[in-house]
Amino acid sequence: MLIADAQVHIWGANTPARPWPQTVYVPHRPQPLSRDELLREMDAAGVQRAVIVPPAWEGDRNDLALEAARSSPQRLAVMGRLDLASPSAREAIVGLRGSGLLGLRVTFNFPAVQAPLLEGRVDWLWQAAEKACVPLMVFVPHALMPLIDGVAERHPQLKLVLDHMGLVGKTRGEAAFADFDRLLALARRPNVAVKTTTLPLYAADEYPYRSVHPYLRRVFDAFGPQRVFWGSDFTQIACSYAESVRMYTEEMPWLNAHDQEWVMGRGLCAWLDWPLS
Repeated sequence: MLIADAQVHIWGANTPARPWPQTVYVPHRPQPLSRDELLREMDAAGVQRAVIVPPAWEGDRNDLALEAARSSPQRLAVMGRLDLASPSAREAIVGLRGSGLLGLRVTFNFPAVQAPLLEGRVDWLWQAAEKACVPLMVFVPHALMPLIDGVAERHPQLKLVLDHMGLVGKTRGEAAFADFDRLLALARRPNVAVKTTTLPLYAADEYPYRSVHPYLRRVFDAFGPQRVFWGSDFTQIACSYAESVRMYTEEMPWLNAHDQEWVMGRGLCAWLDWPLS
């Protein structure tokens, strides 16, 4: 079975030669993660492929991720970042698929970064990405799911992936899922899929985190196996990379072999048009 991770990060050190911008985001760990370390982690966990999402704390840059994907094109791909306020952003969307990126990831998870979304300043993005056939991974909290539902309705050819099941912040257990139905409501849009990344962060118990399994089952039942994508984001979760895989492949008896194949990688690659050969 192909196992493809829907989200991992690699990054470099914050140096004068390659400085990080001032942001609300902080790195998952003090030491950077390189391409070589990522590949070693993937090998140890039995992961064949991974989508690199350049981390927000490095700003809107894709250089390290693209370099890694070009050196290992059968194993690594990139959902890149783009400065949406840049005058050249609209033109960049047009040629984005030819630049080495599979699509874009945009983040509106904290109030400090939500103004462009709430004020309509990124409305052009949805139309431009739809026209250019550029998939988007979108990180918004449950409270903003109705807004994304409207985007999906107005742009039916735009492929949207909801990051982290809409989970944000440090709340665990039932409190983290208080508005979970707002995520499930988007299942009616065939152009919307869900990444189940970082789920262990929101569990109220230890591995295999059975407290969050019912919520994952509800996502699976609503969206179906072809629109639910496993991913680790392993640099910020407490369990090992291998455990984040086994949680799905060994600890969920309701996920049969056929559905596992889709959830663990086939669906992700199909959605992002990342050829399997």
